[in-house]
Order: sequence, then structure tokens, then C-alpha cells
Amino acid sequence: MLGVDRRSIQNFDWVLFGLASVLISCGIVNLMSASHAGDATLLTSTVRRQLMALGVGGGVIAVVVAIDYRHVERFALAIYAAIMLLLVATLVIAPELRGARAWLFGGRFQPSELAKIGMVIALARWFHRNPPSELTHLRQLGPPALIASLPVALILLQKDMGVAVLTALVAMTFAPLVRIRARSWAGVAVVAALGLVALWNFGLKDYQQERILDFVDPSRDPLSSGYQAMQSRIAVGSGGFFGKGWLDGTQTQLRFLPTQHTDFAYSVLAEEWGFVGSVFVLGTYLAMLWWGLWIARNSRDDFGAMLAVGLVGTLFWPAVINVAMVLGLAPVIGVPLPLFSYGGSALVTSCLALGLLLSISMRRYVF
Repeated sequence: MLGVDRRSIQNFDWVLFGLASVLISCGIVNLMSASHAGDATLLTSTVRRQLMALGVGGGVIAVVVAIDYRHVERFALAIYAAIMLLLVATLVIAPELRGARAWLFGGRFQPSELAKIGMVIALARWFHRNPPSELTHLRQLGPPALIASLPVALILLQKDMGVAVLTALVAMTFAPLVRIRARSWAGVAVVAALGLVALWNFGLKDYQQERILDFVDPSRDPLSSGYQAMQSRIAVGSGGFFGKGWLDGTQTQLRFLPTQHTDFAYSVLAEEWGFVGSVFVLGTYLAMLWWGLWIARNSRDDFGAMLAVGLVGTLFWPAVINVAMVLGLAPVIGVPLPLFSYGGSALVTSCLALGLLLSISMRRYVF
């Protein structure tokens, strides 16, 4: 299982590795500024913890790259079941932090991040055995819907609404591949709308409803529930075209931005590096995601293609939600920017996704 064929080494995907390295490096530089306010050193404890997580993530990439991704399909169900059991265990033993039971080891590890990868592996296995081009009726999507519903339900029970929504969106990454008629999807949309009404009335807590209302009108309570969205928009807008300069962002250094090293890291980037820096980072993201789809298209088998599509989804959806959240185009639901924001679990999980993509890409010419 372990060991890298010489031909695979020759086909190492330096493009994907390079794009990811640029994003991670930009994220570290951005984190230095975000955590520097009021501190005498740039290597704050927050930065050091992120660098340690990066070291772990690098080790994860090295191990995963050494494994032929086809072995992942063989153990897909076992991997999925183990991660679901971990989510159940988290519900039982995790302390309540920030209103959710989603963290282990004193807030250092979030199993729900890993659940997205486990779900994608299981879905890739199912779609490999049931080609999307042959799926024309909604009833045929029962098994993958069940595969996606279990982690979403367990994460909801952990009271982590943001990650639950994100996990559901990652599962929907496979939807454009099937050939189900638009009329059928319209019916699903109606049912989903009714479900959202029920969720609003019976499932959301008061603070979650407040976040959605603040998205509709951030000025309704600018000093309390709408504070985050308002300060984020001020930071982004004040950056102008070239930004205020590294370590010179007033919103950042005076700590007007809440959770500026995690959920609102992009606000720090926009304030200090302006439109130019923001476009550079988003362009790098776009190039990396496009390259991931190129890997899917050129995979040597259908499982690799399906797995690559799902892995791209695990990077695409949090990036879209986070940027939209920062710009006031989506409610604040606590989703970090992959490879960029502070967060050990998120960074290591993203490195796991990158390792699998590299494994698929490296072996596309090996038979």
C-alpha cells in the first residue's frame, strides 16, 4: 500500500502544490498581522500554533501521497463508519464550547471537519459504482442522500449549524453530474423551502436567527448582533485599491474586527492589501480549484474522478461562503477560509484533501 512508484514521483503535481503553498504562505503572513495587534512580536502564540498545524498537515500530505488512492476506495466504507462513530463519540464526551459540542482535546480538534472528507470518499465510491450519467430519477439518489444526511444530522446535533450547512453543500457538489430533469429539482427546492421554514421556527436558536436578520439588515443592531458584519464591510471598503499596508490596517490593529484571525481573515487581507491583494488571493484560489477539476477530468479511473470532484467541493464551498460572509453577501455562520484562516483542524483537513488530489494526479499515467 505504501511506497511511491518512480513514475509517480516524476509526475508529481508541482502546479497544485505550488498554488496551495502560495495560499498557505499568504495566510501565515496575514495571520501575523491579525494576531499582532497589541503584541510585541510577530510570532505570537496563535502564529506558532498555526505553524505547528502546518507541520502536521505537511506530514499528512507526505503519507497520503505515498498511498495509491485506489486503496482508499477499498476501505471507503470503513473510513466513513469510523468517522461517523467519532462524531457520535464527540456528542457524548465533548464539552460545550461556544454553544456547540463539536470540539475535542480542549478545542484543538474538530471531528466535523474530517467528516466532510469521509463523506466525499463514501460518495465517490457510490458514484463510481453508479455512474452519474445513468441517474435520471430522484429515487436513485436515495443511497447518496443517506450517506450525506448522516454526518449532517450528527453535526446538527452538535449544534454546529455552519459546518452542517457546509457539509450539505459539499455533498451537493456531485448534483450537477447527474441527469435528473429540472422539474424534479424544482420539487426538491419546494420541499427544501418548507424545511427551511420549519427550521426557522423550531430549529434555530435566537442568536442564529439574529445572524440571518443581520445579514438582511446589518444596521438593525450595529453595536451588538450586527457588529461583525458592519466592521467587516468597513475594513474591506477602507482598503481601497492598494490597501493600507501590512500591519497598518486600523480596523485590524485596533481590533475592531471580531475573530479577525479566523472567520474574518479575508477582511484583514482586504484592508491591508486592498483590491489588488484580494484579487491575487482569489485568483490563486480559482486557479487551484480549476486545476483540481483538471485532475478529475484526467484521472485514470472513475473513482479518482469522483473523488477529485468531491475534494474540490471541500475547498470551494467554504471559500465561497467565507468571502460572501465577509462581504455581507451571506449570513455569518462561522466558516474559515481554507488554507488561509487560522484553525488547526481546518488546515490539516485541507492538507488531507490536497494530499488525495496529489495522489490522484501523480498516478494518472501509472497502470
